[in-house]
Amino acid sequence: MTSTATGEGGVLPPAWIEVIDEAGADEVLAAAYAACADSATGRAAHIMKVHSLHPQSMLDHRALYETLLFGRSPLKRYQREMIGTVVSAANGCHY
Repeated sequence: MTSTATGEGGVLPPAWIEVIDEAGADEVLAAAYAACADSATGRAAHIMKVHSLHPQSMLDHRALYETLLFGRSPLKRYQREMIGTVVSAANGCHY
């Protein structure tokens, strides 16, 4: 399943680019989704789904995220989380 203009119920999808949902994922994409899935929901976040046409970029995005949030840094984790929260708020992002 792909979405480009409107999603279910006529609601605009989170991304305005073509994405492949988990149900339509081939083996490679399904593995990338599994690697990037939220432990609570078992689903990949929309920010990861924008990489669905190029699963390796999804895995690379995840690796970058993990490095920035959990890697060695002079910033504490809560400081990194706060930076992400402020940038998201400034960009009008709901997360």
